[in-house]
Amino acid sequence: MLERRTIGILGGGQLGRMLALAASRLGFRAHIYCPDPQSPAFDVTRWHTCAAYEDVGALAQFAGAVDLVTYEFENIPDATVDFLAARKPLFPSAEALRISQDRILEKSFLAGLTSVAPFRKVETREELDQAIAAIGLPAVLKTTRFGYDGKGQRIIRVASDAESAFSELEGQILILEGFIDFTHEISVIVARSASGETATYDPAENVHRNHILDTSTVPASVSHETAARARQVAVEIVSELDYVGVMGVEFFVSKYKEMPKLLVNEIAPRVHNSGHWTEAVCVADQFEQHIRAITGLPLGDTTRLADVQMKNLLGSEIESIFDGAQDLRQPHDYGKHEPKPGRKMGHINRILGR
Repeated sequence: MLERRTIGILGGGQLGRMLALAASRLGFRAHIYCPDPQSPAFDVTRWHTCAAYEDVGALAQFAGAVDLVTYEFENIPDATVDFLAARKPLFPSAEALRISQDRILEKSFLAGLTSVAPFRKVETREELDQAIAAIGLPAVLKTTRFGYDGKGQRIIRVASDAESAFSELEGQILILEGFIDFTHEISVIVARSASGETATYDPAENVHRNHILDTSTVPASVSHETAARARQVAVEIVSELDYVGVMGVEFFVSKYKEMPKLLVNEIAPRVHNSGHWTEAVCVADQFEQHIRAITGLPLGDTTRLADVQMKNLLGSEIESIFDGAQDLRQPHDYGKHEPKPGRKMGHINRILGR
């Protein structure tokens, strides 16, 4: 094991919280950096810094207090990443982060490796018309940065929708993506270490409600061939990036000439919401796996010991976290202070069968 005892984590949300807990189990300290004084990750570790991501003095002190740095979300300022990467090892790399922060860079990278939806960059109303002519309708107009859980995107079903969609997102660099008529949405959690060792978890079948992940069910109702191909593509992506850590890879399963076809929707350079099920039914869950990968430990066993469904609890749904507690279920309350509508407050992993 590398002589690295304190892991710096950028971001203090639920993913940072669960990473800190996993680090503790493996004998590491976690130091959280986040500007929000009510960060739920602060509750599970004594070491934290509450400061803006642009605060150079606080960043310097943080860098001096940790042995390596990782992160729980993508939208970190480039200057922050560069400042820390110049001082301490950063996993995953700044390059992997930059690619995933920008949908144009991400789609271009993925298109060189595998199948993706057709896409075009859009900066003007004229370019939107040109993109529609090239891709066809329906299509989805998205901001290239800072979009998640359905934010920053509009569906264009007919030509008359284009004007309002563009005006609502105008002023930012946009991307138009072809609308995929998919049968399933699945995701694969993949890990890679600095030595090139890789490991994947079984694909999860994801169902979204109002553009936010509602459930992830494993096993996914796809063929063994499709599942194996998804795992293979996930490994190819992290290998091409020389990636270190855990990544979530989201796929559409569509129909093409009556045969299933996999298209990568997006990648997330971090532990992922659709991988929370691993906490309940895998020897090494995604959070432990990430800590293992970035600290040089051997990757853990990803064998799934039971069928499982993860259910997100949004807003006031957290109040039902212990309802039906007689079932085989594992609750996780993130400890957030205010249950706002659409806000991820916790999740439940429910065992479906063994």
